[in-house]
Amino acid sequence: MSEHILIATADEPTYRRLHGMLDREEGRVLSDERVGSLGATVARLKQGPVDAILLDLELPGSAGLAGLQLVRAAAPRLPVVLLCTANSEHLARQALQRNAQGYLRKDQNADHLLAQVLGGCIRLGHQQKLRRRAEATLESIGDAVITTDMLGSVDYLNCAAEAMTGWSRGEAMGQPIERVMPLLGSSTEGDVPNLVLRALQQGRPQGMDVGMLLVRRDGTQVAIEDSVAPIIGLGGHISGAVVVFHDVTEARSRSVHLAYLAQHDFLTRLPNRVLLNDRISQAISLAQRNGHSTTLMFLDLDNFKLINDSFGHASGDQLLQAVAQRLSDCVRGSDTVCRNGGDEFVVLLAEGHSQHDASVAAQKILAALAQPHQIGQQEVQVTSSIGISVYPADATDAKSLLKHADLAMYHAKQAGRNNYQFFHEGMNEQTLEQQPAEQNLEPAQQRHERVLYYRPRVDLATGGTVGAEAMLGWRHSDHGLLMANSFVSLAEASGLIVPIGKWRLREACAQARAWQQQGLASVTVNLTASELCHPNTVPGVSTSLHATRLPPKRLQLAISETELMHDFATCAMALWQLKVLGVRLELTGFGIGGCSLHELLELPFDALRINRSLTQLIGKGDSKSSIPGALMALAARLNLQVIADGVETQVQLDLLKAERCAEAQGLLFGKALSALAFTRRLVAG
Repeated sequence: MSEHILIATADEPTYRRLHGMLDREEGRVLSDERVGSLGATVARLKQGPVDAILLDLELPGSAGLAGLQLVRAAAPRLPVVLLCTANSEHLARQALQRNAQGYLRKDQNADHLLAQVLGGCIRLGHQQKLRRRAEATLESIGDAVITTDMLGSVDYLNCAAEAMTGWSRGEAMGQPIERVMPLLGSSTEGDVPNLVLRALQQGRPQGMDVGMLLVRRDGTQVAIEDSVAPIIGLGGHISGAVVVFHDVTEARSRSVHLAYLAQHDFLTRLPNRVLLNDRISQAISLAQRNGHSTTLMFLDLDNFKLINDSFGHASGDQLLQAVAQRLSDCVRGSDTVCRNGGDEFVVLLAEGHSQHDASVAAQKILAALAQPHQIGQQEVQVTSSIGISVYPADATDAKSLLKHADLAMYHAKQAGRNNYQFFHEGMNEQTLEQQPAEQNLEPAQQRHERVLYYRPRVDLATGGTVGAEAMLGWRHSDHGLLMANSFVSLAEASGLIVPIGKWRLREACAQARAWQQQGLASVTVNLTASELCHPNTVPGVSTSLHATRLPPKRLQLAISETELMHDFATCAMALWQLKVLGVRLELTGFGIGGCSLHELLELPFDALRINRSLTQLIGKGDSKSSIPGALMALAARLNLQVIADGVETQVQLDLLKAERCAEAQGLLFGKALSALAFTRRLVAG
């Protein structure tokens, strides 16, 4: 190891003595050179590096500590040992407060001088190595890093900061941080504070406000998040500031998009139930304050299921989009049109509407929707039934207002469809259509007309059948086999859904236990909100598992986002109780329900089932086709299994595999099967 020492003194005897000491040091190669004035010293330092300097306080051209200041300006990191006399020793002590490494009186023994000089060299070498290592590390990270001196002038940028700001390191050096990194706030009110100067003044880290924009050198803007902190040395002194920031444009865009999806229906782009409930509450508050009324319309398409089955789900989706557009065209900009789910829509009219105005609006909507719709090559005609409730005459809160409008809509259907009805207190939830349903459903319990069909669920990695969804059917004496969507709502209204659900759960658990030997991983049973919230459901699940000896992890209970919104608090409590039993929980209809992302994160789901209508977007090549992938990526980040529903084409399957979707179900893998047929499928592999 070789060190080069600069001896700055005009004192010849002192120089000879120091030169001799350095020349005799064992184990090191030392060289020295001499300068005899302050001007020569500064000039020499500018010519090239030395490892340390012995600086005489009585050097010609120097006045007290002025020489040390000039040396520090020329070589800020150079180790300095001062040479002094008894008369100037007080100055040498002051110099120790100005980052001098030590001092030596020329009239005393100098044995410890060499250790001080070499110690300074070693420390400097270590600092340089650490600095090089730190810079290499900073160049390799993705975040942009800028450091400044105590005045807020830039003294370092890494490669990421160069790319982000548009400034090269050479051009940025010495520039004020506000010039290299100009910022715009999310609000136009007031200037953006200089966080670097604030960190230097206050001596603590500073955080950036949300929504901050960096103006790059070419004038373009990029959304960033950053933090600023003072650089504090071992002695506790602040020597500058460091700014660490990164581009959050894409992340912020995803966040805005997810927030939009959480409040809007993916198919029609109308507000969903989450946003509707907020709008109704706001409208009620405004109407109450101004002494006005607010009108709510609950609208259901007549015979939509028949149209959907006849022309296909894709045509049904197009019809819903067309209906949404016509509804929006029928109301003012201050009104709200919402898709409540399925073929149900809600229209919230702004305050001040009289009953006459509501009648006019309803007639306009009925006429508009009754006009033929051109769906592809088909001309489709659909009518609607509308129920109307008014604040404050019919209800004083959002939930009751919506419930009464729904009930009035049901009576509009009973009155022959394609009409509207206002809610009144005489309306009873026991409708003419539900009463015969009770008469038919209850004897069906005793005649054992219930049956379960099983829809296969496939592992996309292996292609094997790993699960089954238990689907409830009713062998009707007059109408043949009816699947659940034809009568579940009637069963709920009549109160029979709980005993029917109890039978379905026990039957599915027993069948899953029988299939366990064929390698079936799980069976899924769908629950309605009425079942989930019933006090006997959780004990019933426990009893069924015990009676059939089915391991809890092989039972998966599913509930839709839409069902959750009926009574979120009670549903959430029941889900946690079921989780304690060890069963798996699945959220169906993911991406189209009314729950906020914050609410869903509070629930103990193991898997998310992406709705069939979302799966149908895959491979279409438009902006909507990215939605399923975004939802799958979100689920993966939340460590939740993803199941795609409604897979019908090989293109959809291939893209789902590319997105690393875990499992899928749909017509591509076969229709729902009886227990016997499903057993044959499992045996055949």
